[in-house]
Amino acid sequence: MVTFETKVYERDWQIILRDDFLASMVARCDYPFSRRVLFVNNVNDVAAVSRQARALVSSQVIDAFYVVDEYASAALSFFDLTRDQLGADYYYSIQELVGIYVCETPYLLHFSGDAGMANGATGQWISSALDLFAADPSVVVANPVWNGAVDEVRRESIWENHDFCKGFGFSDQCYLIPTSTFRRPIYGYTHPESARYPAHAGELFEKRVDAYMRSHQKYRATAKGVSYVHPTIVFPQ
Repeated sequence: MVTFETKVYERDWQIILRDDFLASMVARCDYPFSRRVLFVNNVNDVAAVSRQARALVSSQVIDAFYVVDEYASAALSFFDLTRDQLGADYYYSIQELVGIYVCETPYLLHFSGDAGMANGATGQWISSALDLFAADPSVVVANPVWNGAVDEVRRESIWENHDFCKGFGFSDQCYLIPTSTFRRPIYGYTHPESARYPAHAGELFEKRVDAYMRSHQKYRATAKGVSYVHPTIVFPQ
């Protein structure tokens, strides 16, 4: 039912593609994923990174890996986008679009390479989120609390029950989505509230999703009982 995905790029692939790092990243989700996939995005030596990724497939840490550049043109065409439309930081958006384009399961859980579930978290939030998607069509995204900031989540919410806070907003650090909702040409919207995303980064994937959600009164549900951590990798300055 659910695919787990994450990605590597030039600066982090040698850290993430260690058996223990990626295996731990999946294990901390505490959920029986149908597929676990990795995306190789914007690296200098594709062959070297692919060898490392292939080893992780052999050791059954992941089920498959994709080189983003090999699918980018098809994904952009499918979503009726061009590379120029994504702006200067194209590489901050293209993996997410490719991930949705190639996803083979009804649901997709995405983590950026430098984000992950906090230790001790339970995967029950994923099952609860799938139930919420079915019960409330206005909810199209779910995620844990970011960095334990429950008070911030509540301030941004319009509704709350025992398990979730519901409100606007979207982050590409972590998201659980129904694939069919996002596997449509929904990425051409703009909204005044979405201007809060960094202007220097161009028309980012997360900005486009936020604009679509606000334009159509679609919401995210944040699971109150669990948290993800970002960043999990701190690079030297």
